[in-house]
Amino acid sequence: MSRSHRCIAAFLGLSAFLNAQQADPPLKVEVVVVTGYFEPIPLEEADRAIRAIDVKKLELVSNTFADFLRLDSSLDLRQRAAGGLQSDLSIRGGSFGQTLILLNGLRLNDAQSGHHNLDVPVPVESIEKVEILKGSGSTRYGSDAVGGVVNFITRKPEASELRLRTAAGNFGVNQQRGVLAFAGKAVTEQLTFSRDFSSGFQPNRDYRNLSLASNTHLLTAMGATDITLANNDRPFGADQFYGNYNSWERTRTWFASIRQSLGEKTEASFAYRRHTDLFVLFRDRPEVFTNRHAVEGFQAALRRSDALARNVTVHYGLEGYRDSIDSNNLGHHDRARGAGYIAMDVRALKRFSFNAGLREEVYGRAQSQLSPSVSAGYWLSSAIKLRAGVSRAFRLPSYTDLYYHDPANVGSPNLRPEKAWSYEGGVDWTIRPKLKGEVTVFRRNETDGIDYVRYSAADIWRATNFQHIAFTGVEASLKRELGPGSLIELQYTGLHGARSALAGAFSKYSFNYPIHSGLVGWQGFLPGHILARARAGVVERYGRDPYGVVDLYAASTRGRIHPFLQLTNVTDTAYQEIFGVSMPGRAIVGGIEFTVFTSRK
Repeated sequence: MSRSHRCIAAFLGLSAFLNAQQADPPLKVEVVVVTGYFEPIPLEEADRAIRAIDVKKLELVSNTFADFLRLDSSLDLRQRAAGGLQSDLSIRGGSFGQTLILLNGLRLNDAQSGHHNLDVPVPVESIEKVEILKGSGSTRYGSDAVGGVVNFITRKPEASELRLRTAAGNFGVNQQRGVLAFAGKAVTEQLTFSRDFSSGFQPNRDYRNLSLASNTHLLTAMGATDITLANNDRPFGADQFYGNYNSWERTRTWFASIRQSLGEKTEASFAYRRHTDLFVLFRDRPEVFTNRHAVEGFQAALRRSDALARNVTVHYGLEGYRDSIDSNNLGHHDRARGAGYIAMDVRALKRFSFNAGLREEVYGRAQSQLSPSVSAGYWLSSAIKLRAGVSRAFRLPSYTDLYYHDPANVGSPNLRPEKAWSYEGGVDWTIRPKLKGEVTVFRRNETDGIDYVRYSAADIWRATNFQHIAFTGVEASLKRELGPGSLIELQYTGLHGARSALAGAFSKYSFNYPIHSGLVGWQGFLPGHILARARAGVVERYGRDPYGVVDLYAASTRGRIHPFLQLTNVTDTAYQEIFGVSMPGRAIVGGIEFTVFTSRK
């Protein structure tokens, strides 16, 4: 029996086992999502493949944002280091620049380079949940939402409290975190900080993370006001990150946003983001090659929703963006763009749903991109739902794509935006109470994909638009609730990609997407009020051998003092998520979180 057949047999065997277990009455917990839609909807009403991960419930048995992003087999997280440093995120085979990262629905993507998109400026303790939209999201969000969207949503404190956390581990890991929250009737405030140091698992792989954030929620006669202020500072050793060099890098992010409700139907938002990147090619000889980049970005939006009938709502609005860069390598540039959208949403609970939208985004010299989308869902029964959708997405080239230059690489200011049509169909079903499954089949056809090519070994690499790229894939999951707070889940994602060739040309970035990605995840309570979580994931990338990584987490939930233990890469697997950049072996982090005081409002 082949390896793939053994995997399928094991999957079906576990499915049969779970199906045979005594079915408990389903828990009445409604999950509401906002990502990909213009207003909150129940997750079961979504016409698209959307995942919601409850960060708050798993906070004690997690460490970084990477721990949550690894809970979905369709998310390909390619890290260059532990601690969430310089990580690239791909969804359904898209490039890291084709994944849009949001904080409360506001863009975090960096105009300099997609390598900085996951520089999330707030600590993990600031986040309530992570929502993931798989597939195109440009009708709702504009540029970059080609492969998918990840939305980090901050939490609103339910109690006034002071919590502190400290931990230590091998590789010189030293962590301190804290939360100070106030919960009133009209005002809530949460202050969070995070400090994460490591001397590195090998020379010149040290890092230091420092994050500070403030989240304020106000209720006034005008409506709800949400204000976020955040700063993140990340110096790190970057040995082998960009070739055979003992490099060093430091990135910093400043973020400020405000969202204001203007009555029940209208909302205005504004955000400012500044990101700096200091890169030294040789850490011990910074005079040889040093890049300094500073990017500033502004975004503003005015949105409104009106009910046309009992089950019909129309959404419309205007958005504006401006970003600029000041760089000794990329030069001084700025660009602005504006967008208008309209969408109609029709919903009849547990019967059918329909959503159609149209967005026009204007940039540059009267250039524009039109992003339509249509999706629908239909319940064959109370247990089986069919869904399907089609949409168009695009990505504007980054400043690195356009203007980067060194002795071996050069960007192109004439690059065209990447464009893609996405198609998907799926089925969600409740096999038995507390046993649920879903399958999604998708395809994405891209044109003008951006890569670096050359025509001989003596030539330099030049940024170029490829004519055509296509990805076809399938996603499947099976989840069994074992009791309150306890579940087991199996996931699998398969991908196949094809790209047109330029006559006589060599591509610099060969496919690195995972052709097979699977995971088994479990969480639950052990005797003694011990919350535990385990994850085993296997990845086989295009043209490379498969590898597996196992992580284990446990924490006491009793009382005010919570000891915890985290073991990552338990099997000490040697692997690389980005070719040429080794990842850490077995790591152990232990610590304690204690609540100094707490008071419910």
